[in-house]
Amino acid sequence: MSHRAQKDSDQARANPLGQALTWLPRLLEPVMRFAQRVLGTRRMPWLFLTPNLLIFGTFTFLPIVINFYYAFTGGVKLFPSERPFTGMENMVTLFDCRDYFNPSTCRKDIFWQAVFNTAKFAVLQVGLMVVFSVITALVLNKKIIGRGFWRGVFFYPVLLSPVVVALIWKWILQSQGVLNGLLIGVGASPTEWLTSANWMFFWVILVSIWAHMGFYTLIVLAGLQAIPKDLYDAAQMDSASPWRVLRRITLPLLMPNLLVVIVLALIRAVQIFDEVFVLTGGGPGTATTFLVQFIYQTGFASEIHLYGLAAAASLVLAGALLVLTLLQLKITRGGEIRNSDAEGGAGHA
Repeated sequence: MSHRAQKDSDQARANPLGQALTWLPRLLEPVMRFAQRVLGTRRMPWLFLTPNLLIFGTFTFLPIVINFYYAFTGGVKLFPSERPFTGMENMVTLFDCRDYFNPSTCRKDIFWQAVFNTAKFAVLQVGLMVVFSVITALVLNKKIIGRGFWRGVFFYPVLLSPVVVALIWKWILQSQGVLNGLLIGVGASPTEWLTSANWMFFWVILVSIWAHMGFYTLIVLAGLQAIPKDLYDAAQMDSASPWRVLRRITLPLLMPNLLVVIVLALIRAVQIFDEVFVLTGGGPGTATTFLVQFIYQTGFASEIHLYGLAAAASLVLAGALLVLTLLQLKITRGGEIRNSDAEGGAGHA
């Protein structure tokens, strides 16, 4: 035994915790040998996976099963045994409309208003998110002073909790907030940003972009850095304009990354809840009520807890997320196949 090993052994014996850690493997060794003899070598991994699977199943799969059951039951009772089976009644209630493009003609007009708000938010937020992420990534990819610092600045909001983000912007936008203080300082009239429906929807989009743009900027930046520099050198030799280089080289080669950004941003946008709930509470009126908030209010926040209706709405949301997730997997798999084909072609060449 080396001097260092002897020293570590003496320290372990002097420390009660070290002694326990030393004896623990020895105590478990007979148990592990017995388990391996009973289960066999190939089944041994399941012994270590079982605790995680139990926890994951209890807090993930079991709630999904309960949610499916609740979606086809009625009443206001919480326990499944006290809820009568109603079949598709909850789905029929949600989709009972004379004109699906006019929420006021629907039996559950708030649900359809939430659907339209979510769709409008997803289109505007994702579109602006992609544009700003590409512009920011193009700037951060250039040799600018303090490039590492600016990359950290743009990524920092991603590290903040959505509740913290909403509280910061609520402090800025309230009637006596920072923004109105600046307006008064330059001689302009203050605005009630949090009570105007149009302004509130605008600020919800802006706050969401500010909070999440850094993550998508990194994805675009990784795509930019993967583009071969030789292509830009060749374009420079041909005296191609920056706009032509952007259209003919950068954007086409960046398209796989942009598709991933679009799908991931859509998935996040459809699930928007935290920032909006803290910032606006869904108001004013139903101007910023989105689908997840409708589910929360219907099942938990209203005086009458309609668990079945909320569960049915969550299945609608799950269906939309499933479509987006399958689209993302298809795009990712297609990109991997194209990359492997390109590598194979380069190898043959």
